[in-house]
Amino acid sequence: MTTIKRFLAISYGAVAYLLFVVAFLYAIGFVGNLWVPRSVDHAIAAPTGKAFAVDIILLGLFAIQHSVMARPAFKRWWTRVIPEPIERSTYVLLSDLVLFLLYWQWRTLPDEVWHVGYQVGRVALWVLFWVGWVTVFAGSFMINHFDLFGLRQVYAFWRGNPLSDLGFRTTLLYRVVRHPLMLGFILAFWAAPTMTVGRLLFAAASTAYILVAVQLEERDLAATLGEQYLEYRREVRMLVPLPRRQRNHPPSTVAESS
Repeated sequence: MTTIKRFLAISYGAVAYLLFVVAFLYAIGFVGNLWVPRSVDHAIAAPTGKAFAVDIILLGLFAIQHSVMARPAFKRWWTRVIPEPIERSTYVLLSDLVLFLLYWQWRTLPDEVWHVGYQVGRVALWVLFWVGWVTVFAGSFMINHFDLFGLRQVYAFWRGNPLSDLGFRTTLLYRVVRHPLMLGFILAFWAAPTMTVGRLLFAAASTAYILVAVQLEERDLAATLGEQYLEYRREVRMLVPLPRRQRNHPPSTVAESS
């Protein structure tokens, strides 16, 4: 029975991760209006009021699911319901499903807010768009990509090993800003040669969510790590990559959980 449980756990984690890969790649096409059948500007047509209401609900569902399930208090309750080794994979799986719902049911708001016609400007914005997505992808590996998306947990369970503590470390981009993943998303969402009302709604609502979510995450990190994280927070900017503040000693670690 233990062997079956281990096999089911790692299979479950692998499926959740593969769905994440699909959701992440689709997100690039969705935001950038590239390749995918439904995107932020090519989706379901609807009257303006209805489109706005539906899109806000979809964005709100993602924000609630993503932040509530990331909180330590929820995790303590949740792991009494589901096995701890698959807690993170379940979080990832539900995030995937909410994203797929958003991609499927998004309503277009096609009126243009701005349009950059100058070719150099358009190229510059497309470069920023891709820099944003590369920052998100690279940043996930600067902490622990496979822990962030649940694979490390199910692999350890499959091997019958206790889950080791990753510690708290600052690596590469985490020495420049405290939340490089979130910075990458903001760049990707706002770098639009043509900004429609729909994409503006998506970018503005997502940015507002990010600003709230990082505050919640930092509150949890400070409660867990204490002065170690508070010192890091004093020395390194949250999202804007300005020069580092003067520090007395180097921080040793960092993590991004939501």
